[in-house]
Amino acid sequence: MLILFDHSTPAPLRYALKGHVIVEAVERGWERLVNGALLDSTEAAGFELFVTADKNLRYQQNLTRRNIAIVALGNAQWPVLRRYVERVVAVVDAATPGSYAEVEIPFR
Repeated sequence: MLILFDHSTPAPLRYALKGHVIVEAVERGWERLVNGALLDSTEAAGFELFVTADKNLRYQQNLTRRNIAIVALGNAQWPVLRRYVERVVAVVDAATPGSYAEVEIPFR
């Protein structure tokens, strides 16, 4: 699966997502795009999944017309997130076109 990491997604997470192609928004020069433009660019470029720490994205954007799967991280602080990587992997692997899922990650 071709996955785009939003600028808020910790880069080390890419090593846990085996079998997927990971690209960071900054690698494309998209780190300054706002959510709607970023999602449009992501879909137009053929990405299948978008990983972000912006849990408000589903309230800020109309996601019903989107074909891209979206995974929102409950906590993007790598020292915490790394203990819950298996949750992220499971949600990413289960994602389907147009789906939205939040990964519960405690703030401790």
